[in-house]
Amino acid sequence: MKVIINVAMTLDGKIDNVARRGAKISSDSDWDRVDRLRAESDAILVGGRTLLDEDPRLTVKSAALRDERVARGFEPDPVKVGIVSNATLTVKSRFLSAGTGKIIIFTTEQTSAKQLTFLREAGAVVCVLGKKRVDLNAALAFLEEWGIENLMVEGGGGMNAALLTAGLVDEIQAYIAPLIFGGATAPTLADGAGILDGEKLDLLDLKKLDDGGVLLRYQVLK
Repeated sequence: MKVIINVAMTLDGKIDNVARRGAKISSDSDWDRVDRLRAESDAILVGGRTLLDEDPRLTVKSAALRDERVARGFEPDPVKVGIVSNATLTVKSRFLSAGTGKIIIFTTEQTSAKQLTFLREAGAVVCVLGKKRVDLNAALAFLEEWGIENLMVEGGGGMNAALLTAGLVDEIQAYIAPLIFGGATAPTLADGAGILDGEKLDLLDLKKLDDGGVLLRYQVLK
């Protein structure tokens, strides 16, 4: 399975501002690229903070791209995957209701039995993989068994860092916007405890976009 982290960030490496309310970073042209990457993916994964705070739809926006997926024998939208220690989603959740993609939630024993029942009745496949933290290796092994070959990761910084530290990432695509947010508490591409030895990367492609941003594509060296 190929795992690609996709991220939009400012020149100073921030993926949101200090308010953490999903500040606009991507340009319209970059959103078109992201939509195509979604359409080319079998599944899209987000971590707990992104899942609960932003409640993303994780759908393909373009009707043409949705039609292309159907022509290839797939659902219009990719599978949606959430990794969250305590899966406190509600009946109003866009993650649970938006689009046509199947839903997989990996969680821990912190999620109550009542909540697990609710999620399953809402149509999600729910796997409990750990007491306090989800076993990422087990989660990705499950996705492979499900037939997921191309997995797109849409954050957040903690999820990105955890996957990188576990050696589970193959590629990073980063749109760098002509913006600076600053702020010591603003989230970055890779948050968490930090990667002391650094993650080694090999530059595969670099494009300067008309909007003033830059698109970088890196292979993660293992």
